[in-house]
Amino acid sequence: MEKTINFGEHLTIDGYGGDHDKLNSREIVSLVLDELPGILGMKKLAEPQVYFAPENDIKDPGGWSGFVVIAESHISIHTFPRRGFLTADVYTCKNGVDRELIKRYFTEKFDLKDIEENFILRGTRYPAENNV
Repeated sequence: MEKTINFGEHLTIDGYGGDHDKLNSREIVSLVLDELPGILGMKKLAEPQVYFAPENDIKDPGGWSGFVVIAESHISIHTFPRRGFLTADVYTCKNGVDRELIKRYFTEKFDLKDIEENFILRGTRYPAENNV
């Protein structure tokens, strides 16, 4: 039988009641994407990319979208300032990510009042050894 390991962890955060100005700040979104990998002991492979996404329908009133590619996978953020909302993904091949630290960090940076989180173990049948 082939030995397997868990490939990684994927934390999704939905933040509610955030500060409009902070959610509408390209600089804060960029700062989070720039410094969070280091705080988590991860290595950036490129500088963060942040773009303004204009309003596109009733559900999406526009905001900032950004991501950073890290050696361990990626971190992404999408803000919706007019709704006081953000959604973020922290996906890593590392195990034991500090979920409480990440939630506190996002709460402090965007003055979130509430966070909804989902945590997914990724690649639960990932082979423990190369097969070629």
